[in-house]
Amino acid sequence: MTNTENTGAVPQDDDEAPSNLIALLGGEAVLHALVERFYDLMELEPGYAALRAAHGALLTQARQKLFWFLSGWMGGPQYYIERFGHPRLRLRHLPFSIGILERDQWLACMDQAMGELQVDAALRARLGESFFQTADWMRNR
Repeated sequence: MTNTENTGAVPQDDDEAPSNLIALLGGEAVLHALVERFYDLMELEPGYAALRAAHGALLTQARQKLFWFLSGWMGGPQYYIERFGHPRLRLRHLPFSIGILERDQWLACMDQAMGELQVDAALRARLGESFFQTADWMRNR
């Protein structure tokens, strides 16, 4: 397991600091909009039914936690760590059945949200690669 997998950090090129990722995205307001659209799509699109089913009845806490986590993951404020400590992504997701279907739906839903928010193509591809690495590592079946 690499250090990236341990921390959930976005893999980066040597010439770009992680703090630039949230700035490249457009700041916290755009990240918040991205997370909101991600969960809206999860509820609206039948193609994300397995992913939606894994999240329980209400998505309010999931929305907050993903925003808090991604903020720090992209080099912004460490809201998640301030509230809960180290993310321990894999450990925190072990109670949920995560297979290839759920991984792929998560990735497709996030990619659709990034597309709808017109995230820069290069940044979208870079985040997509990082999201894939983390989502694949989260599989537990």
